[in-house]
Amino acid sequence: MLIDIDGVLTVSWEPLEGAVEALQVIREAGLPVALLTNTTSRTRDRIARTLAERGLRVGPDDILTAPAATAAYLREHRPDAACLLLNSGDVTADLQGVRLVSGPDARPDVVVIGGAGPEFDYAALNGVFGHLQRGAELIAMHRNLYWRTDEGLQLDAGAFLLGLEAATGTEAVVLGKPAAEFFAAALRTLGVTADEAVMVGDDVEADVLGAQEHGVGGVLVRTGKFAPDAEGGVDGHRPQHVIDSIADLPGLLGLG
Repeated sequence: MLIDIDGVLTVSWEPLEGAVEALQVIREAGLPVALLTNTTSRTRDRIARTLAERGLRVGPDDILTAPAATAAYLREHRPDAACLLLNSGDVTADLQGVRLVSGPDARPDVVVIGGAGPEFDYAALNGVFGHLQRGAELIAMHRNLYWRTDEGLQLDAGAFLLGLEAATGTEAVVLGKPAAEFFAAALRTLGVTADEAVMVGDDVEADVLGAQEHGVGGVLVRTGKFAPDAEGGVDGHRPQHVIDSIADLPGLLGLG
């Protein structure tokens, strides 16, 4: 089981109705579980602690994050690069081995875009624009346009990323969902093949259709950022299953 966190298990880090019980049933059935998240505001350790405090039985090793995937990519492909990070939240603990630079005199080789927040003001985005004009590579932890909080939908980094790409004629390397390597890393972690796995998410493109494109089963939940037109899919591709919430997942799996 590959399960998204935000909008599926929780909203604003509070468990959705039935989420704790559903995860417990899946665990007791002996199904291996990995939580895949494009969340960029917290480290894996902090996410695990937050979820455990709310009754969701997970540890850091059960969680794969976009920042961790980004760090793995940079360590392998750009080990000596100076990287400027634009992100809301502190995830430096999950960026081990990455050389981060900052300040007005920084001349990064790579600009890394994380999750949006107050840090994404004009000065910061214009600074990124300048670095890209000078030839810096553009890497994004994800390209989500928005996410759901307890205050409703909130704009995310993907909206700014589209503008940066258009303004500079650059296409970002994206490391979080729906990148193939992100799903492949999850499968390696669980020791299963794509046809033995199912991805449960609230984002029809990044979670569900992204997984299905790589041979993983897809389940869309009607919580989080779900919109009614998502059930129709995108460009003729539809989610294999649609359920009201994570509470219905055990029933879909035949676990009672």
